[in-house]
Amino acid sequence: MAAKNQKLYETYSKSLIHEVQRWGGLKQKGVSLKYMMEFGSTPTLRNLLISAQFLHKELPARIARKALELETLPYGLSLKPAVLKVRDWYLDSFRDLRSFPEINNTNDELEFTQMIKMIKVRHNNVVPMMALGVQQLKKSLGRKIDYQDLDEIHQFLDRFYMSRIGIRMLIGQHVALHDPNPPPDCVGYIHTKMSPVQVAQTASEDARAICLREYGSAPDVNIYGDPKFTFPYVPTHLHLMVFELVKNSLRAVQERFMDSDKAAPPIRIIVADGIEDVSDEGGGIPRSGLPKIFTYLYSTAKNPLDEQSDLGTTNIATMAGYGYGLPISRLYARYFGGDLQIISMEGYGTDAYLHLSRLGDSQEPLP
Repeated sequence: MAAKNQKLYETYSKSLIHEVQRWGGLKQKGVSLKYMMEFGSTPTLRNLLISAQFLHKELPARIARKALELETLPYGLSLKPAVLKVRDWYLDSFRDLRSFPEINNTNDELEFTQMIKMIKVRHNNVVPMMALGVQQLKKSLGRKIDYQDLDEIHQFLDRFYMSRIGIRMLIGQHVALHDPNPPPDCVGYIHTKMSPVQVAQTASEDARAICLREYGSAPDVNIYGDPKFTFPYVPTHLHLMVFELVKNSLRAVQERFMDSDKAAPPIRIIVADGIEDVSDEGGGIPRSGLPKIFTYLYSTAKNPLDEQSDLGTTNIATMAGYGYGLPISRLYARYFGGDLQIISMEGYGTDAYLHLSRLGDSQEPLP
């Protein structure tokens, strides 16, 4: 334990560590999609000032809490080089926020907005970097890992990534409210009349493009539902979830029918009121594999960061290979009160049910 703290004290001043501990104990304040939408619908200078003052207090509390958790992970995960790097990003961001003076006027608010924009960029690669830390841990533990033993790490990563979604949503929403020409019906990140069918179409096209690039062909994706049906939501969140589900289905179907004389069956997406159902005939998931699909410690593909020695310079847009697509998609669904369930029929195919909370009344789940 001493060695771990020593590392922290070597890099950061005692007073900063003390402040991180103090802020990490403060209560976080959750916001709902509905509140963000109502508040942001009139982005007056006064509202932007109120929003910045809220973030000036809220972000350090959330970031400090995660920085402290990164210090005390089981099995020596806290000491893995990739995890230390993530912890340093959190501490640097905490220090930037705490050294920013009170926000009293529009000039202060604009400067603060530029700073939190930089913080968001600094944290872009947190997911692949933590994935690399877990890989480093798996390597050091050897091949025999009982995934149930690592439940504590899985629960930590669920909390950690859920918190990250919240931090990025709050920063992104505030920054987007400064857009002088927002797209029609958009309030920051939120589209007040989002068509799930349209988002599903774009996400499916993106997933098919990747499948075409990797395999040379891709099954069709058929989408059923009324394109005119809309509700308020964050399109980037839905895009990420549908993209991930369709990409998994495409891969399963493609690999099952690659050497077959039969044509690959299409993937079906059914959009009903608040539920999206993505179905495929990719052979299903073996029963033994089902409990693992939502863990962060299991992937059938290789971590794209694995081969790289330099941890900080890579900018990775893909999520394939971390084994993170499904568990993180489920967190995005849960962030605004929805859920994601996978039902598989071995030997036939898989059904994914994505439930979205339409009213957005539910508070952020604050881990």
